[in-house]
Amino acid sequence: MKRLFITAFLQVAMVSANTYFISKVAWLGIAACGFGISYLWTVNVKKISASTTRERIAYASGAMLGGLTGVALGTMVL
Repeated sequence: MKRLFITAFLQVAMVSANTYFISKVAWLGIAACGFGISYLWTVNVKKISASTTRERIAYASGAMLGGLTGVALGTMVL
């Protein structure tokens, strides 16, 4: 369950940071996050497709915190 949290956290953190990078036209950040988002998405789909309710809650919690962290990191990088 910890792995679901971490992969969701990382994926949504990258989505949030990427949104910020796109708004600032930061090409390197856009490229790095775009790759990372797509790669983690392939990992997450396989994990979450056959999960329990507790695992889905862990995944959603990771995504929530990842979104907040991604915005914070994006603003700190730029």
